[in-house]
Amino acid sequence: MNRDERLLKRTDRLVSLILFLRGRRKRTVGEMARHFRVSERTIYRDLRSLAEIGVPLSSESNVGYELLKGYSLPPIIFSGRQAAALLMGTEFIKLRSDAAITREANEVAEKIRSVLPESVGRFIDTLNERTALDPYWLHKTPAHEYWASISEAIADRRTVWIEYYVRSRKEITQRQVDPLALVFYTDHWTLIAFDHLRQGIRQFVLEYIQDLQVLTRRFELPGGFELEAYLQARSASPSSMLVRVRFPASIYAAARRSIPARVEHEEVTDDAVIVSFRFENLDYLAQYLLRYGTQITVLTPPALRQYVRSLAMAVAAQHADT
Repeated sequence: MNRDERLLKRTDRLVSLILFLRGRRKRTVGEMARHFRVSERTIYRDLRSLAEIGVPLSSESNVGYELLKGYSLPPIIFSGRQAAALLMGTEFIKLRSDAAITREANEVAEKIRSVLPESVGRFIDTLNERTALDPYWLHKTPAHEYWASISEAIADRRTVWIEYYVRSRKEITQRQVDPLALVFYTDHWTLIAFDHLRQGIRQFVLEYIQDLQVLTRRFELPGGFELEAYLQARSASPSSMLVRVRFPASIYAAARRSIPARVEHEEVTDDAVIVSFRFENLDYLAQYLLRYGTQITVLTPPALRQYVRSLAMAVAAQHADT
């Protein structure tokens, strides 16, 4: 690494350090060192450099450092790699969100592209010509008209009214819910919300929402709701079943990324991997597993084996000669 590269790397870290210190609490030198994977000595040197160029820092012994309120950064310059990562991120967002978010993602991409130096712009243009996401449109998720409205309601903690199609009963219901989180499960978005009708936290698949209105009523999180804790508790709930599936070792690395659950255990042999996880909706899971055809074997539970068998027989009947 030459002198210019070292200088650029340190400048980038100083800007990142400012952003890191803009949080709501003081940060210790140890925290900063671990975050940036450098020594505490390096952090002390960087803090001195920030002070020398007029960045207003305050510190408290044994508590940490913070930026004084009101300080703002000058315009940020992105490197080619950073700009590419941001622009690629907007493309992924457009694959997984509704039309409103796609418009926002396009605007973000245009703003980033407009402030890039000419050399970085050429780098991005070349990369765009040589990169394709989902080129045959095989994995696009359904467009969800209400994704943006729900996201804003979550941030503002506003109750929403929804008209929801209940697939199991094939009926449309109306209810008020407090939106708590959005979760993407492999191929669909799900809203986690407190349902005033059922007086409990429920999940709603976005594609089954027929109509939605954001209300003026604000709500508080139920019992200090934490998304990660909720998801962990749900996977361990009595209604979830322990699932064991045998995958060929040759496809497991790719398959693991799409398993719609938290993997609990893996048994690895020379030619196969037996994966264990908990899941509640066996109908959905059977449809997911059917994509692997005869490559996988469901070991447990027996009910899931029956679901897969029934689906496979239905597919065979659908394509039988008449």
